[in-house]
Amino acid sequence: MNPPDFTLDKIKFATDGPTFEKAIALYESGKVTQVEEGIRSYTAIVMGTKPYRVSVEARNFRYASCSCYLGKNDTYCKHMLALAICVVQDGKPLTVNDKKLVQNPACSGRLGTLSDSELLAIKETIAAALRYIKAYTGPSRTWFAYQNSLSEGCNRLSTVISDLPVGTQAVELLVDLLLRLDKKLCTGGVDDSDGVVGGFIEEVVGVLQEFAKLDPSCFNAFDKLKNRET
Repeated sequence: MNPPDFTLDKIKFATDGPTFEKAIALYESGKVTQVEEGIRSYTAIVMGTKPYRVSVEARNFRYASCSCYLGKNDTYCKHMLALAICVVQDGKPLTVNDKKLVQNPACSGRLGTLSDSELLAIKETIAAALRYIKAYTGPSRTWFAYQNSLSEGCNRLSTVISDLPVGTQAVELLVDLLLRLDKKLCTGGVDDSDGVVGGFIEEVVGVLQEFAKLDPSCFNAFDKLKNRET
C-alpha cells in the first residue's frame, strides 16, 4: 500500500484527545477491516455499533467520509480517524510513544540544560509550529479549518514545552515564545475568536511559574517582560 501524505504526528497534533483515543481503540482491536487502496484514497469497513463504510483521501486525513450518523452530518468521526491511523501504520502496532498525546503545556519537573544542538533543534521545531498560528484572510467557510490550524500549532508547541528541562535556557525560550504569540495576536492578524491561542498563553505562564518555583535562578530571565504591555 502506498503511504499517504499525512503522518501519525500530523494526525495527533490536529485531532482532539477523545476522538484520537477512541480511534486508537478501534485500530488496536482490529475493527478496521477490508482496507483497500484506490486512486489517492483508501476505503474500509470499520466495525462500530454496526459496520460503517469509510473513506479517507491520501492528501489529507480530514478529507474523509463515513456512513455513521456523525459522518452523514459532515462531522469528523472516530471511524474516519481509525482508518487514517491504519493507513499510516500499514497494520503495524502502535508504540506507547505513538499513543502519547500532549495537548496542554506542562512542566517536566526535570532540572537541566540543553546542548547547543538540542537548543537549535527546539528553536527550529518552535518556528515550524508557529507557522500554524497565522493570520486569517480566508472566506467564512474556511474558518473552522483555520481554527484547527491554531489548535494544531498550540498542540505542537505543547509537546515541545512539556519536554523542556527546567532552567534559564527554557525560560528564555518560553518568554520569547510568549512575546511572539502576543505580537501575532495584536498585530499579526490572528483570529483567536475561540480563545485557543489566548488559553495556551495562559497555560505557558503557569508553566513558567512552576519553573520559577523549582529554580529561582530563572528569575533574571523574566526581565524581558518588565514594564512591557502585553
